[in-house]
Amino acid sequence: MFLTVVMYTLHVQKCVREIFERMFILKAIAKAYNGVSLILRIVIGLAIGVALALLIPDAKNNAEWIGIFGDLFVGALKAIAPVLVFVLVVSALAQSNEKLGKQFRSVVILYLISTFMAAVIAVTASYIFPIGLTLTDAVDSAAPDSIGSIFRGLLTNVVLNPVQSIASGNYLGILFWAIILGVALKKASAGTKQFLSDCSEAVTKAVRWVINFAPFGIMGLVFTAVSTSGLDIFTEYGKLLLILVGCMLVSALVVNPLMAFIVMHKNPYPLVFKCLKESGVTAFFTRSSAANIPVNMSLCEKLGLNKELYSVSIPLGATINMAGAAVTITVMTMAAVHTMGIPVAFPVAVLLSVMAALGACGASGVAGGSLLLIPMACALFGISDSVAMQVVGVGFIIGVIQDSVETAVNSSSDALFTAVAEFGQWRKEGKEIKF
Repeated sequence: MFLTVVMYTLHVQKCVREIFERMFILKAIAKAYNGVSLILRIVIGLAIGVALALLIPDAKNNAEWIGIFGDLFVGALKAIAPVLVFVLVVSALAQSNEKLGKQFRSVVILYLISTFMAAVIAVTASYIFPIGLTLTDAVDSAAPDSIGSIFRGLLTNVVLNPVQSIASGNYLGILFWAIILGVALKKASAGTKQFLSDCSEAVTKAVRWVINFAPFGIMGLVFTAVSTSGLDIFTEYGKLLLILVGCMLVSALVVNPLMAFIVMHKNPYPLVFKCLKESGVTAFFTRSSAANIPVNMSLCEKLGLNKELYSVSIPLGATINMAGAAVTITVMTMAAVHTMGIPVAFPVAVLLSVMAALGACGASGVAGGSLLLIPMACALFGISDSVAMQVVGVGFIIGVIQDSVETAVNSSSDALFTAVAEFGQWRKEGKEIKF
């Protein structure tokens, strides 16, 4: 009996030792993983996703489980983002001071000017490089038929039940009720404000854990895209994509930096490239401004910005800062106009830019949100819904690239203009601006 106990004890000790050794190995692996920059890990994940899709025979059916990593990653971001936005905005406003107002106003103005200028760029490019379309079958989707429809939808979403808004990812409703509660809690006790601050820190930490697994998610997303469509996803409808992507790049690399320089009086490109690298890359693959909110929050924290400002401006930017969406609406509408042989007078082109900018502000913060606003812009030229929805169908075909670049431009500029507004204030106060 004694011998049995001794042997059992030795076995238990051996098992415990093995467990600790494995834990040590896992800890070492985790440390090595975290020691590599997130961008490099994302690039590696991208390369692995493409390689697996090309090397595995009939990858779409034989290794479908790899794509689950992408679904899990995007699903986790979309699940936590509404809670993060609500908690951060409530906490930020409850503890905000009066100095926040001027900077916030600057951010909103930058958002709106950038969106309008993107539409102007798209109209100009469509004039210089007119493109017609070979229309596909119409898609069966509901689309707003006027600016009035958009605003009715906006107002309806604003007053939607706050719990329902969080559950459904309705960011207009989330922002509205978060602002109401945040302002109402400005005179709350110090203990209540500390509780809100602690909640915001806890949710932010949870988001960081999710973002840390981005390389696996992007591997799954790229694997699904390439195994489904092959490398053709990078060449289809090349001319139209060239105009779309070109306009978005002009907006991101010329117009936005010029606006930033005017405000900061400092070379803006290091900041622009930092935002594109750390925010634009993940937004490119998630294809959702809403899902990229946590990434922008983290970037603003790295830049040393005022949390009271970016906790409100970043979620707002995911809703109204839509330069990429304005480009998509304008270029696709102008392509439909050229296809139908409709002449476009300059005043009508200006009106299209305004309509595209306003419509873009109502675009959903999820993948493909801008495409269903194309029929509204087409209506300006008397183009029927049946033709307009065929143009939307073309948009879905090229959406793998178009929507990815659009989201990267939209989301990265949320962080850019938030930083520019605060750095502009620093300049006036004589503080040193560091990127």
